[in-house]
Amino acid sequence: MVQLRRLRTAAASVDLLAEIRQLLDAAFDGDFSDGDWEHTLGGWHIVATDDHVVVAHAAVVERRFHVADRAWGTGYVEGVATEPRRHGEGLGSQVMAEATSLVRERFELGALSTGRHRFYKRLGWERWRGPTFVRGDDGLIRTEDEDDGVMVLRAGPSCDIELTSPIACEARRGDDW
Repeated sequence: MVQLRRLRTAAASVDLLAEIRQLLDAAFDGDFSDGDWEHTLGGWHIVATDDHVVVAHAAVVERRFHVADRAWGTGYVEGVATEPRRHGEGLGSQVMAEATSLVRERFELGALSTGRHRFYKRLGWERWRGPTFVRGDDGLIRTEDEDDGVMVLRAGPSCDIELTSPIACEARRGDDW
């Protein structure tokens, strides 16, 4: 029987974190970098286990996004994966439904970057239609390559955000989006 657990990185054991990292490496076919792993840590983890084995995962980390000159406390989704042999069982949907609930509970806005829009759309996520930027020490840097991949979850005070406005994330080491 699959069980879902929500926990902070600080509350996760070293063994659990190692098991999550192994899942991510397998799910991304070795294309999950140390930088990607670093971005997955420091927030909440939604972990699906079956017989105490991790079979799906999603993380939500706190970031600051700017939309139309306003800063928003944002729950950014990272490290969404399902054990490859378990695809099609709804495990990814279960962890993302819980991650979506967490974003709605704790943040003003949710965001993620993906090429799998339909998967997230059915959970209430919307494609961002405006231009994307990264906010760094030198100002705003246009990120046209990200324009088609960003999705948001409007929640609470962000419900009326215009999806065609410019959006900017804070710069970070590795991939900004």
